[in-house]
Amino acid sequence: QVQLVESGGGLVEPGGSLRLSCAASSSIVTFYRMAWYRQGPGKQRDLVAMLTNSGSTSYADSVKGRFTISRDNARNTLYLQMNSLKPEDTAVYYCTANEVLTSYWGQGTQVTVSS
Repeated sequence: QVQLVESGGGLVEPGGSLRLSCAASSSIVTFYRMAWYRQGPGKQRDLVAMLTNSGSTSYADSVKGRFTISRDNARNTLYLQMNSLKPEDTAVYYCTANEVLTSYWGQGTQVTVSS
């Protein structure tokens, strides 16, 4: 029902920045939580950052201080600003939105950090 489309991924050098976007097909104000996950090569999908409907944020220790999650309700879009990128940040990044009984996932966008 709800579609999420990630964009903004690409190749960036270590220390660089990238901004990911997640555009939803409908209003995001009813989701109690939205979040970014990532899955590196041969790894499990891990939570990177999350944002509650009330505006509270939470980050994985590995990205704390470097990444910032935000949203624009008017544009039905979730963002992930990534700074000081490291090679270990290389992964497919997924956007998710959570209702009480249902979760929605995007197809992911590839982020590659390499020199």
